[in-house]
Amino acid sequence: VQLQASGGGLVQAGGSLRLSCAASGRTFSRYVMGWFRQAPGKEREFVAAISWSGGSTYYADSVKGRFTISRDNAKNTVYLQMNSLKPDDTAVYYCAAAGTFQVMVVKPDYWGKGTQVTVSS
Repeated sequence: VQLQASGGGLVQAGGSLRLSCAASGRTFSRYVMGWFRQAPGKEREFVAAISWSGGSTYYADSVKGRFTISRDNAKNTVYLQMNSLKPDDTAVYYCAAAGTFQVMVVKPDYWGKGTQVTVSS
């Protein structure tokens, strides 16, 4: 599976952005999909994940209630809607694919290139 994230940019605090991640391959719908982020000087951290059907989602506490992950299996795409953005959300955001939620959180099977999100105060 090859992944390509897009949609990052510069936004003011309180604003919104929607990230997209397009996946290649016909087995997209079999994977748990997720988003991670890495801020300058910090380790990469888990943000959100969604089951293959879209019926289950999981979020980091820091983004609950502000971010929404979704997927469109017909388009081989996963999305991350980010609302009420804060300067602390500034990071490079990466999409990832894994066979299970457990694998996603620990070490995803596939990574995409990141997209920069910058939130100004």
